[in-house]
Amino acid sequence: MSNTPDTVVRAYLAEHRAAFLQDLAEWLRIPSVSADPAHAPDVRRSAQWLADKLKETGFPVAEVWETGTQEAPGAPAVYAEWPCGDAAAPTVLVYGHHDVQPAAREDGWHTDPFEPTTVGNRLYARGAADDKGQVFFHALGVRAHLAATGRTTPAVNLKLLIEGEEESGSPNFPALLHAHRDRLACDVVIVSDTGMWSEDTPTVCTGMRGLAECQIDLYGPDQDIHSGSFGGAVPNPATEAARLAAALHDEDRRVTLPGFYDGIVELTDRERELIAELPFDEKRWLGAAHSHGTLGESGYSTLERIWARPTAEVNGIGGGYQGPGGKTIVPSSAQLKLSFRLVAGQDAERIQDTLRQWVAGRLPAGIRHEITFTGSTRPCLTPLDHPALTSLARAMGRAFGQEIRFTREGGSGPAADLQDVLGAPVLFLGISVPSDGWHAPNEKVELDLLLKGAESAAHLWADLAATCAGGPAARA
Repeated sequence: MSNTPDTVVRAYLAEHRAAFLQDLAEWLRIPSVSADPAHAPDVRRSAQWLADKLKETGFPVAEVWETGTQEAPGAPAVYAEWPCGDAAAPTVLVYGHHDVQPAAREDGWHTDPFEPTTVGNRLYARGAADDKGQVFFHALGVRAHLAATGRTTPAVNLKLLIEGEEESGSPNFPALLHAHRDRLACDVVIVSDTGMWSEDTPTVCTGMRGLAECQIDLYGPDQDIHSGSFGGAVPNPATEAARLAAALHDEDRRVTLPGFYDGIVELTDRERELIAELPFDEKRWLGAAHSHGTLGESGYSTLERIWARPTAEVNGIGGGYQGPGGKTIVPSSAQLKLSFRLVAGQDAERIQDTLRQWVAGRLPAGIRHEITFTGSTRPCLTPLDHPALTSLARAMGRAFGQEIRFTREGGSGPAADLQDVLGAPVLFLGISVPSDGWHAPNEKVELDLLLKGAESAAHLWADLAATCAGGPAARA
């Protein structure tokens, strides 16, 4: 366990809080919107700003890494490294991203989204929580760690990889990992791009679902035809789209694709107990979901369904006449958009193959179809008994002064790529709360929680050094 004196860490953070927030505000003013080509120079400026600041922090190595190809360049990432000097020290890689979602005052912002504004204990700006604030608290945290321990280098070999395309789907991220696998080698990955249950209930995320999505285009007659003259005697692609959508689930709301649940990592009794202990208000959750009722796979709670169970969703269905009044036709085409959230043990490519066979086997003669998959993300899961997870929960517990609980997230991200390519467990250290408004107008971060993130990181490095000493990366 870490010997870092808690009072020294807190004193250091208090002393340097103002300078830290001033630097963060400077970074937040850079509109690093990766989805908009017009902001490509800003994304590059953001990367260079961070590399320069990390050198100022003390990282002896801080580089801007290019992504993509010469013909199709991507947005730059930032890599930094601060060796420990101890041959047995584990290596830890921190992941985050410096690009942000688009934002404009007319979207409903109360202030300029790229002019950071502090109101009470909240800092409003695009990227304040997602993800610049959560990346930058590591710069403050490592300095607090050094101040409290008297070290001149971190207790672990500390590496940072800060992506520039996460908000655009990380199109070049897997290739970046493969290209720099040797330099990125590590024993543990820390992802700081997640959140907590609430301000009063600090939590650690232990898993994220994967994703596979597609569009199914169905074609029947070569043109729209009269439903009186031909209806009932030829296949209708809109009807077949509806039949496919309806056949995706059985009466227990389980997905009907053959083998869909094969090999999945089931919730343990302990995990179900921990989820049940969270202060979940279903009525309030329904309000946030703008829904009027819950529905899902039988035998599972709402949180279990969105965190730990695979799903199939109809994201869109269409075909035929959609204008005012009626138009008695058999339409020539129809479309169905589907997405599948996947859990540990499932493979997106296998799900895609299964779906192709399932669709082909359910369509009648006279209906032609095409299935277009638009990318996939693998699921990621950290076992509750992993020693590094114990270190993380212990470090956060010291910072927050209370027991840390565990959650999962229903969404998807590049964590699985980090886990698969680098062969290291992925842990999630995030301090954002649901009210921070990621991707929404008036995104903000709670300043006290931001400092708790830095405090957690300050405790974590020495704890991991004791827990994971002599790991594979250290022996390599």
